[in-house]
Formats: sequence, C-alpha cells, structure tokens
Amino acid sequence: MLTVASDIDVLARFGRALADPIRCRVLLVLRDAPAYPADLADALGISRTRLSNHLACLRDCGLVVAVPDGRRTRYELADKRLGHALDDLRAAVVAVETDRSCVDADEKGCC
Repeated sequence: MLTVASDIDVLARFGRALADPIRCRVLLVLRDAPAYPADLADALGISRTRLSNHLACLRDCGLVVAVPDGRRTRYELADKRLGHALDDLRAAVVAVETDRSCVDADEKGCC
C-alpha cells in the first residue's frame, strides 16, 4: 500500500539527491528534456556505470523515472514541478555568497 511521505522524509530525499554534484547535473539536464543513459553519460563526461549508480539513487529518491522506449530506457523527472523547484532553489542560492560558510560552521560542524 502506498502512503504519503512526511514532509521531512520528502525534504531529506531531495537533500540526499542534491548532495552530489553529478546528481545535481543529471537533474538539471533532465529538467530541460528527457534523456537516454548513454547520452547523459556522454553529456556529463562520466562512465555509464557511474551514471547508472546515480540514476538508481535518483529513482530511489523518487525524483526521476525510467520510461521504457522500445529496447531502450529513457529517463525523465518524475514530476514536472521538480524542474520548477530546481529553478527556484538555484535562484534562492544565488543570493548566498559561495565563498563563505555559515557563522557557526566550526562550532556546529556544518557547511
């Protein structure tokens, strides 16, 4: 039986997916259009094996889906709203200075 994930679980999954730069790049590519794994690997300059691991993580997080297309499998965002969410996050983060960590980084062990 499917259940609705709690808000915290949803955000944690999204955070896990965004925690890796390659997964972020995959999501940004898929934001623009669905793609096949071989094309994604070439576009990102990584091996197909490495990409496969990242796609598995993104599938497990519920952010991408594999769509059978004849003998091939195409990947796309699980929901078009994810593309908008990525754009909103990018716009919000632009306001943050990238050369500074948070004030409490040493004390709290973050950033």
